[in-house]
Amino acid sequence: DSRCDESLLSCQSEKKFKIMPDMLSIGESMIELFSEEPMDRAETFTRSVAGDSLNIIVAASRLGTSTGYITKLGNDPFEAYLLDTFTSEGIDTTHVLSSDGFNAAHFVTVMPDGDREFVYYRSGSAPSTIKPKELNPEYIRDAKIMHCSGIAQAISPSSRATVLAAAQIAHLNGVLVSYDPNYRHQLWNPSEAREAMEELMPYVDIFLPSAPADAEVLFETDNPQQVIHEANLRGVKTVVVTLGEDGALIGTENEVLRLDPLPAGPVIDTTGAGDSFKGGFIHGFLEGKSMLESALIGNVCAGITITGRGALGPMPYRDEVYDKVRNLS
Repeated sequence: DSRCDESLLSCQSEKKFKIMPDMLSIGESMIELFSEEPMDRAETFTRSVAGDSLNIIVAASRLGTSTGYITKLGNDPFEAYLLDTFTSEGIDTTHVLSSDGFNAAHFVTVMPDGDREFVYYRSGSAPSTIKPKELNPEYIRDAKIMHCSGIAQAISPSSRATVLAAAQIAHLNGVLVSYDPNYRHQLWNPSEAREAMEELMPYVDIFLPSAPADAEVLFETDNPQQVIHEANLRGVKTVVVTLGEDGALIGTENEVLRLDPLPAGPVIDTTGAGDSFKGGFIHGFLEGKSMLESALIGNVCAGITITGRGALGPMPYRDEVYDKVRNLS
């Protein structure tokens, strides 16, 4: 908006928002280019959008939660495609920034043994240049939950500072903070990731790690019960530990619930399953459902997501999920 200065804080035209999403997410989305062939032989790639901070709000949005995205896009030819993707999912984009620069991309291919190979082009991307002064505190204040990602912390020092500032603004205004540490060894080392986690934890209400990947790096354990205990010691009341093919463990200060996975068919691709689960869980939480009901919604979302390729394509919509949840109840 030409009426706004760079900080967005003196933007008089945005004092009152017509759209006030219940769930916000801050982070980076990337262009994904996928091929079934190995990287050295692939000739054709299919374009899509990737990124944990986007996946989780798409999952929640498809279930009926109002969502908004805080990110920065580069003004390259992919910018319009990314924005169109966000808006097509019903995500509020009033606080998606634009700047000179490029949007991150990664290539994903399938190797002969079935494993996936990734090549990233993201260093210095536009999302990594986001700064705390570019946040609008009023936008965060009017939400019900602010979701933060460890990947967004990892992509640059300024992005890490912005994630922390968003969590602090939310906490100060009584807005819940959810946090998925989502450790990626390509982005930083374990000590940096632990430091970033510890600085954010005082503001976190819902902690969403995975085990063993996050657990071993951040807490030096593969025991999800210990992860719940460690998070409770840091003041986090609600902990959801995703366990991949072993389901999930949901813990509060008073109880721990175990959920087995619920695949809806043959497993095609596990990409985005964790994000789908977490988006479903947060949706249920915001709807006032119990921990078990919220986790069951997430479980159904993940079980459907793994039956298709990619993160966003197979993510389910409200009717399909709620029908399955009713049948399981």
